[in-house]
Amino acid sequence: MQLEQLFDRLKFEYLPASLEAVCEQAAKQKLDYPDFLAQALEAEWAGRNRRGIDSRMTQAHFPAVKTLEAFDFDFQPSIDRQVLRNLAGLAFVERAENVIFLGPPGVGKTHLSVGLGVKAIEAGHRVLFTTLDQLMTRLKRARSENRLERTLKQLTYPKLLIVDEIGYLPLSRDEASLFFRLVNRRYERAAMILTSNKSFADWGEVFGEQVIATAILDRLLHHATTVNIKGESYRLKEKRRAGLLKSQPPTGAETPTNSDKEDDADAA
Repeated sequence: MQLEQLFDRLKFEYLPASLEAVCEQAAKQKLDYPDFLAQALEAEWAGRNRRGIDSRMTQAHFPAVKTLEAFDFDFQPSIDRQVLRNLAGLAFVERAENVIFLGPPGVGKTHLSVGLGVKAIEAGHRVLFTTLDQLMTRLKRARSENRLERTLKQLTYPKLLIVDEIGYLPLSRDEASLFFRLVNRRYERAAMILTSNKSFADWGEVFGEQVIATAILDRLLHHATTVNIKGESYRLKEKRRAGLLKSQPPTGAETPTNSDKEDDADAA
């Protein structure tokens, strides 16, 4: 049987293009047959793995691709780097635990959540990113079209669900109930990362009433790591460098302006 036929029957898509380079490298290194075969199969696996990562990155719907390696920890000294290194190991994903980033707009919450999402994708996990507003729109539409149960099941499937911008807009009691149903579905089954500009004490206001907020927090915080970021906004840092600002802004969590909300994903 010809080599091309074997590639076709084995569905090898990437080794044929790199076979010549693999052979040259094997000759230079004077590899024996098993080692040569390992290199050849590794070339095929690397291509398939890259294709899988690219596919999962597309399915994740990140607002922009951010990595943990690109995060400026020197600018946000309140963040414990060891905590982030531990989270980057993805044990929280394997254990179906949660991560919650709290802090004012622009301090890097979205960047860190996307960075962990990218790590999860590279490890082979399916990830979905959404803002709370987008999530509510999707759930309400599904309910109006009598497919809420199917949508909740779809949102339970990703190994990691990232919900960004909790607290930017208050929810009605009805919307809060929908969010509770999703959190309850994923509880101890699959991991979540959430970002919020509100402290937990203010989540009663965010979710319309304290009872629902307490039920949501009870499930989210049962197995969770909370990272509270108290630094300055990256946007304000750039404005200060340009001489547009002179005074230090407040560092506590606050309700952002419309322009803050529009820019937060890029600045974070």
